[in-house]
Formats: sequence, C-alpha cells, structure tokens
Amino acid sequence: MDTSEREQSQQNRETFVAVQKNGDGDLTAFKTSSGRVLDYSQALQEVQGGHIAGVNAFKGRDGETYIRGDADGDPTNNLDQLPNF
Repeated sequence: MDTSEREQSQQNRETFVAVQKNGDGDLTAFKTSSGRVLDYSQALQEVQGGHIAGVNAFKGRDGETYIRGDADGDPTNNLDQLPNF
C-alpha cells in the first residue's frame, strides 16, 4: 500500500466523537462518527482491527489492554476531552 492509499484508508475509517464514563471517570462506551455506539470491549476490537482512526490499543502495567488516542501533542482531542453522550 503506498502513501496515498494509506491516507485514503485512514480517511475512510470512523473516529470516536463522544464517550460515556462511569462514576470513577473511566471510559465505558464510545460513539463513532457514523453514529454507532460501542461498549468498551466492542470499541477495543474495532481499534485493534484498524477500523477506528486516531486511536490505538496498548497494554497497561496491569496486563489489560486499553484504548488511547494517538499522541499528537494536542490535548483537546484526547478521549477524555470528547463530549459525553
């Protein structure tokens, strides 16, 4: 896949546009740019499958896998900063 194909592929992927949090402030669900609502495990599968742009999955110190925004130096687009739904 050349650069233009990769860019086109990323442009066609969904993004997270809103989140739900529990009482502790932990992310529990995500709303995508196409309007789908995914619980955390569904969202994690989508991220790991490369279907969501701007985020990645990482393994925490506790051994669990988590979703985080791609590091771009802009704190305003962090997952915690997305609107609630």
